[in-house]
Amino acid sequence: MAKKEFTFCGKTIDELRKMSMEEFAQLVPSRERRKLLRRGMTEQEKTVLKRVRKKEANIETHCRDMVIIPEMVGIQIRVYNGKEFFPVAITEDMLGHRLGEFVMTRKTVTHSAPGIGATKSSASLSVK
Repeated sequence: MAKKEFTFCGKTIDELRKMSMEEFAQLVPSRERRKLLRRGMTEQEKTVLKRVRKKEANIETHCRDMVIIPEMVGIQIRVYNGKEFFPVAITEDMLGHRLGEFVMTRKTVTHSAPGIGATKSSASLSVK
């Protein structure tokens, strides 16, 4: 079977890369559109975008609220989750989303055995 070509709102990835920021913003949901057009990018986001355009290898950022644009497709960005930088390989499916959506900030809680005094039966055990 032939692989189906990716489209975003009827546009291929090559067409999206040729678009200006204003044209791409018209295709994304309103929250991202306001971020791109009205509020604009922060200075940190602009420096990340410059590094993306230079095709740098190891890009680390704290900008979890940065909107993924077509220029970023195909690269890997390491996004901070509050403790460490997590690698995110950006694909076409991620267009219009935020970087932070793909890096979880919370882990699942795994409990070990209960401590001494935690239950009625463990209170009678001797403590050495």
